[in-house]
Amino acid sequence: MPEFTRARAYLIGAMSQETGVNIETIRYYEKIGLMPKPDRTAGGNRQYSHDHLKRLSFIRKSRNLGFSIAEIRSLLGMVDQQDVSCGDVHRMTVRHLGAVRDKIAALQQLEDALEGMAAKCARGDVPDCPIIDTLFEQPEAAA
Repeated sequence: MPEFTRARAYLIGAMSQETGVNIETIRYYEKIGLMPKPDRTAGGNRQYSHDHLKRLSFIRKSRNLGFSIAEIRSLLGMVDQQDVSCGDVHRMTVRHLGAVRDKIAALQQLEDALEGMAAKCARGDVPDCPIIDTLFEQPEAAA
């Protein structure tokens, strides 16, 4: 990724190129209030500052780590109000880490189930398919 410069203004295409965030996504972040509305040129084009660029980079990195829009909004709210507590950020991160671990465990179960189904299949040109049969099985009643 290119180094951020201290240019006075960035058009939306430059913001997209610098951060790797799609132009429509930048507009969406503005619409939902994650990104402040930029100034406009005389021609009506959005004109972003270096602070906008840093904020968009923060949002992109947070999204890449799987933080939700609500979590990012909360983090940015702390930053905007200059009320950042490392303890609060740590708690949010640990909570998110727990959710990620839960998803990994669920994906591992999914992998095991698919692996088991695939292992039952002889891959022959026969009318009976154990994978299809498994998918049609009735769920076992809970005890």
